[in-house]
Amino acid sequence: MKNLFNYSRSLPEPFDTLANKKVKVSSKYGDGTEATLCTTVIKAVQAVCCCMNGSKEGAVGVIDHRTVAEYKSAMGPDAYHLVVYDSNSGSVMASVYDKNTEVLETYTLNNSERDGAAVMMAIIPVLLQDQEFKDYFDEYYDQFINGHPDMGVTTMSMAYLCDNAYRRIKDDSCAAHVKVELDRSGNLMRVSQAQIDSGSFMPNEVVAGEFTIFAKTGPATIKKASTFVEHSDFVGKYELHERTLSPAERQLVPVLPEWYIIPEEVVDICKHAQVTTGKPMQMRNFLLRGPAGTGKTMGAKAVAAGLGLPYMKYTCSAGTEIFDFIGQIFPDSETGSTGNAQLDLEREQLKAMGGINYANVSKLMKLPDLDDMDYDPSGVYHALTGVENTAATSQDCMGIVLDMVTEKVRALSKTDPEHKSSGQSFSYVETDFLKALKNGYVVEIQEPTTIVQPGVLVGLNSLLEQTGSITLPTGEIINRHPDAVVVVTTNISYEGCRGINQSVLDRMSLVKDIELPAPEIMVQRVMSVTGATDEYKVSQMVQVVNDMADYCRKNSITDGSVGMRSLIDWVVSSEITGDVYQSALCTVVSKATSDGLDREALVQTILNPIFPPRRIRVSA
Repeated sequence: MKNLFNYSRSLPEPFDTLANKKVKVSSKYGDGTEATLCTTVIKAVQAVCCCMNGSKEGAVGVIDHRTVAEYKSAMGPDAYHLVVYDSNSGSVMASVYDKNTEVLETYTLNNSERDGAAVMMAIIPVLLQDQEFKDYFDEYYDQFINGHPDMGVTTMSMAYLCDNAYRRIKDDSCAAHVKVELDRSGNLMRVSQAQIDSGSFMPNEVVAGEFTIFAKTGPATIKKASTFVEHSDFVGKYELHERTLSPAERQLVPVLPEWYIIPEEVVDICKHAQVTTGKPMQMRNFLLRGPAGTGKTMGAKAVAAGLGLPYMKYTCSAGTEIFDFIGQIFPDSETGSTGNAQLDLEREQLKAMGGINYANVSKLMKLPDLDDMDYDPSGVYHALTGVENTAATSQDCMGIVLDMVTEKVRALSKTDPEHKSSGQSFSYVETDFLKALKNGYVVEIQEPTTIVQPGVLVGLNSLLEQTGSITLPTGEIINRHPDAVVVVTTNISYEGCRGINQSVLDRMSLVKDIELPAPEIMVQRVMSVTGATDEYKVSQMVQVVNDMADYCRKNSITDGSVGMRSLIDWVVSSEITGDVYQSALCTVVSKATSDGLDREALVQTILNPIFPPRRIRVSA
């Protein structure tokens, strides 16, 4: 045991500058005495951390009650320490392996030989079963991946790990004792080439890294999320102004599911909205752009949750018109008169066209459309106003058209007092979009790039301004509330999607490109949503989905979708069928493309190497 916990060795970075190895903490298994930093534990923990973030080669995994480790030695580019630890008996097997020559040597653990870091690395999965060890390991890992920004936290968390490991391994009376049997000479039973070739120590669960000697587990590394924001530290923490919401409004504030991992892009948007509040140029318009299934809509809802504001949305389609954002006029009855024969005739014409709404009124008045405005804004402006204006923009024209249509709708909606008994009246129905802007909510505009007329959103530019306003057919002037936040979400890779008008894009305070989450976050999210428990299998499935997405992107396969939704469906389906391969065919591969040859290529090049189809045995 003295060979494993040798306190005379120099400490590795970043602890090599410490004046004292003693730290004034003690694990819950200690007797209150100060913890001592141990080189063996430090190097083992750091080796696992390197495997987790992929910065170095090596791996650690579990077979059953045994754990295995491939520890990358610093003695040469092809040198590895192979260790097998049996937690039941406490026995340890180890060899020094040259990956290039495939030569195995005896592993000796003593003062003049190896320091036992590889042995400790193999024991770490067992040590992690203790909550205290796991908590401080996670704390140290956060410091590790961020470059040890706080050496006080780094040192304290490592001291707890060293003391926890020492007490549990050394003291056989400890409630969480970890049994380790080591020969006094430090000579360990060898791992043989025959055992490696036969797969005797092939792990069935990978804790971290990629096995290349005991097994070929592939590059599906399991990593801990590098950043994690607690819901309690985010929800409602970015309030723009102190305000009291009504019960109905509180019902509209999104409640984030427990499994949801808050992206840093969402936190960044909330910070910008809050910090710029009250300034001349408040940041209130944001664009989330990215592939399907990357959580853009969930991100918009999370923005509302972080700001503590109600959430509403408007989903665009190919036929969306500017008037669809503003509202509709509906007749309350089929009779009545305006007292004006021309207006009554126009009412009948509009009834035949489908009703009084902005689009039909514009057609009835033969007003120019967006194509005309985009093509010749100065000519359209002159035709509408009779005034020459070579600097006129399509937005200027749209504003005039909106005013003209609004006035006509208001005229058509009036009832002549002399014909009041006939009962004709009209109701204006406000859209969620306008309701959100008026009352200071978060409103998401989904997929505006699907709109056939790319200039439709130009008509909303006045409302995208901080002091924007618009006049409704009722005569009411809608002013944008200072707290109103617009989140535009779009996937430019969808079939039929177009570019966003530059003037609209220019009014976005921040543009965030949302890609598929990091693999480790995808694993965490999928396991939380589905309840899956096999972290290694889910990691492999994440790898398949990411590789398929890359393949489709590189080969211009754009008629399908590969993302988080497909992944979640795949995991759920495989839990039901028990067949990962077959479930992949109808959840991931089938959605990726409708082309049979492309699907076959995805199966052969990406799916089969990781999840081959089951062999069906046919009895004689």
